[in-house]
Amino acid sequence: MTDDEKKKCHAIIHSHAVAAGAGNLLPIPGTGLAADTITMTTMAMALAGVFGGSIPESIARNMAVNAIITAVKQNAVKTVVKEVSKVVPILGQIISPSISVAMLESAGWSLAQQLDDERNQKLLKSGD
Repeated sequence: MTDDEKKKCHAIIHSHAVAAGAGNLLPIPGTGLAADTITMTTMAMALAGVFGGSIPESIARNMAVNAIITAVKQNAVKTVVKEVSKVVPILGQIISPSISVAMLESAGWSLAQQLDDERNQKLLKSGD
């Protein structure tokens, strides 16, 4: 990944993570995962553009769901705390968005790395 691609990825990932955090302000359990999925879908489509490709929404959604599942598995306790905290007034509206931003940042960088690896594999195959 070039420095320019890293800068573009950073802007995309950070802005989408903040948007997901905003979507997690609603004090209703379950809405956070929906906001995370929608945000990750648009993030995947934007990140694909950084690496010279484009992906349809259905594939981006699958990638988003897989990235979220991986993040949830790696951070199961954080995910439970994120959703349960929503029933605690005020405190939940601080905890849930914070956890969501951190998880989406992590998942976004994993996704960017995956897209970069796939691009590099295609370049290697075309060079054979």
